[in-house]
Amino acid sequence: MTVAFDIGAKLGEGALWDWRHGLLVAVDIPAGRVILGDPGDGSTRSIDVGQPVSAAMLRGEHDLLLAVRDGFATLDLDTGGVEPLVAVEADRPANRMNDAACDARGRCFAGTMATDDTPGAGALYRLDEDLSVHAVLEGVTISNGLGWSPSGDVMYHIDSKAGGIDAHDFDMDSGALSGRRRLVDTDPAWGLPDGLAMDAEGGIWVAFWGGAAVRRFSSEGELMARLELPAARPTRPAFGGAELDQLYVTSAKLDPGQTVERDLGGAVFLLEPGVRGVRAHPFAG
Repeated sequence: MTVAFDIGAKLGEGALWDWRHGLLVAVDIPAGRVILGDPGDGSTRSIDVGQPVSAAMLRGEHDLLLAVRDGFATLDLDTGGVEPLVAVEADRPANRMNDAACDARGRCFAGTMATDDTPGAGALYRLDEDLSVHAVLEGVTISNGLGWSPSGDVMYHIDSKAGGIDAHDFDMDSGALSGRRRLVDTDPAWGLPDGLAMDAEGGIWVAFWGGAAVRRFSSEGELMARLELPAARPTRPAFGGAELDQLYVTSAKLDPGQTVERDLGGAVFLLEPGVRGVRAHPFAG
């Protein structure tokens, strides 16, 4: 394990490998920053997007689609300019966007949560290529990790407060979900399940907030591996590197007054997982 980028994020999230440019993308949610890390020389570039930003996805050849407090926006990486695309939950000012990812057809799935973690106040939405937004799950508390099986017929989703990983039958043609079921009940002693990443074998890698570790589960829900981190609050893993054989993990700082020996929260870590990941799908709109 090494520190890939010491970005000093209060709430680092949204690890994403930009295979177009060979960069690691991360966000600092409350600071409204998108951070681009170059593993070649260790340098970083920070872009202020003007409001809290929770996740980034690839768009086109140069841009990023952002999940921001107010909905979706697009970021021009050449100029740093940010333009709003579509509002989400404009009638719920106490909510914000959280984790997000795109499926193989380029549709974006993104969840919301209340800023005070009100139970059931959030939802999971699908943003289609035509920029129409559709609610696909209601009554979510902290919508987090998203991923798909290698065949694309199962979608995994985490509601952190629900303490587990759910599996859904996924219709690739329509983007519809059905057959929701619990795949893994996580041990509360592990912390809260947060963001996830899929590997090429169908393994599900989950960061555990408060647990200082990333765990790998099989598609049948079996615990396969555990990788420790020097930070109590890892948030989201992402496979990266030219061969997609490296695992980057974003993290958050502890709250003021909390003390843990040598907690490096706020950095982006680099692990050697022993398996390869899959490329992130760009947004098609």
